[in-house]
Amino acid sequence: MNTGELEHALLVAERRVLEIQAKLHRWASDDPHRRFDDLFNLVGDPGFLLVAWDRVRGNKGARTAGVDGQTAYYVEAEIGVEVFLDRLRTEIKDRSFRPLPTRERMIPKPGTTKRRRLGISAVRDRVVQASLKLVLEPIFEADFLPCSYGFRPNRRAHDAVAEVRHFTSRTYEWVVEGDIRSCFDEISHSALLGRVRARVGDKRVLALVKAFLKAGILDEDRVLRGTDAGTPQGSILSPLLSNVALSVLDEYVAQAPGGPGASRNDRLTRRRHGSTMGLRLSEEKTLITHIDEGLDFLGWHIQRRRKRGTSRRYVYTYPSHKAVKAVTGKVKTRCRQNLNLPLETLLRQLNPVLQGWTAYFRPGVSSIAFGYLRAFTWRQVVRWLRRKHRGITWKELRRRFCVNGWWPADGDVIMFNPGAVRTTRYRYRGTKIPSPWPSAA
Repeated sequence: MNTGELEHALLVAERRVLEIQAKLHRWASDDPHRRFDDLFNLVGDPGFLLVAWDRVRGNKGARTAGVDGQTAYYVEAEIGVEVFLDRLRTEIKDRSFRPLPTRERMIPKPGTTKRRRLGISAVRDRVVQASLKLVLEPIFEADFLPCSYGFRPNRRAHDAVAEVRHFTSRTYEWVVEGDIRSCFDEISHSALLGRVRARVGDKRVLALVKAFLKAGILDEDRVLRGTDAGTPQGSILSPLLSNVALSVLDEYVAQAPGGPGASRNDRLTRRRHGSTMGLRLSEEKTLITHIDEGLDFLGWHIQRRRKRGTSRRYVYTYPSHKAVKAVTGKVKTRCRQNLNLPLETLLRQLNPVLQGWTAYFRPGVSSIAFGYLRAFTWRQVVRWLRRKHRGITWKELRRRFCVNGWWPADGDVIMFNPGAVRTTRYRYRGTKIPSPWPSAA
């Protein structure tokens, strides 16, 4: 199959997968107690596998191999996509497919000296997991509550921040900053499968999900160990399974006494509730904070303050000090690199960092932070130029490496200006967030 034929087949497959997903989502929404008994054939469907392959191939981890040493590029070059998917479909259909152990890598945890586990599955396992996700996600999305935002389609971090701002701008003043300890590592398999079983009656699909949970881990010392709990962090299926587990907590917080769906009298009678999912809150990181004190959440600092020139108080969202420190650290690191590089190369490395950071923090009170980042980056780049060109005069530096006055540039490449980014306001969408699957099919 040549490239043109593959692209056409993928286009047809995506359209068909979307239609089937829309039906699954509609059926699950119409009947909250419906169990789906014939899903296994969809997992091994050629269309679903082709779309799953395309998503695995387009992922950043496509260049990384699992325990079998194969990457997505190896499959394309040595095996062939059509042959690879046909073999995989045959194994799924005759039920001889067995997931390989996950290769574990320890990577730095941002902002700390600790390290966290990252699971790297084999490419063949990633494709099957992606196909499973295509089948299961529309069903469970019908059950997830609007207050859940992580790893869900059409939802983003800004929605979660907007919800905090929405409620704290009204009657809520206290915020529980709950941090679940080792969320991906401690989920109870039996409790999770019980939750999945409530919606999925197909034993073949349940067996496949269980096989991935029990596949084992090959650590950096090449020691194979079993997995009695948790889902590998980095796995394609893990975010969906984690949301299934966390939906227990979402339902309790939202619907039990004390949640936003409860009355004032219900909140007064709230009692402790234990979870059977094996998840525990981290005592060190779990806090109860008043909105006037402010809290850091998803890179933002959310705090109620008095509006300048008035006596009225409003909830504002700013880039947190930690977020500003992180981006300035990236700028500083790039400006400490090899002085033999041309300015153009440095600017091409800096611009995506600055553009991405300002795009994320644009919907907030970020003008001061953008101005600070502008000045900081300018100083770092100019210092880099003066180290590179020892003895250069300011007049010469401006003539050779600046445009529009003193702004760094090299040919057609101009340094991105964070201070020129205009801020906006992100509107709270709540229950109005559209589903990725049309309601009518």
